[in-house]
Amino acid sequence: MSEKTPIGTRADYRWFTTLPTRWMDNDVYGHVNNVTYYSWIDTAVAQFLIAHEVLDLGSSTEVGLVVETQCRYFAPIAFPDLVTCGVRCGRLGTSSIRYELGIFRNEEERASAEGHFIHVYVARAEQTRTVPLPARLREVAERLLLR
Repeated sequence: MSEKTPIGTRADYRWFTTLPTRWMDNDVYGHVNNVTYYSWIDTAVAQFLIAHEVLDLGSSTEVGLVVETQCRYFAPIAFPDLVTCGVRCGRLGTSSIRYELGIFRNEEERASAEGHFIHVYVARAEQTRTVPLPARLREVAERLLLR
């Protein structure tokens, strides 16, 4: 039998952004619905790209398309909690990048959820063929890379 992957802590991540929960995020069970976690993951990656001047929403010639996502849940989050998303790079390829994210409730050290998000880069105008990762992305992603 294989061992379970341990739940990550804040120390396992390299870059962080904080997002508020909203009243509408709670479902009938009194906690944030699973679909909201995917929104946080998407938002955290977009904020990382914008903060590091990799993505210009209006003029970037290369864009990352999501080809795979996953999220594992360990503990509930509910409004009015604050969420911190930790980001790291699990793999940096020629035309793709695997972001790994930890979602932390309030000031907790252990992740309430962990997920990953893979972007494959394509020419924005065509979106039919892969292109190399933008040089600026490769530069900043190196700092997030797991070693």
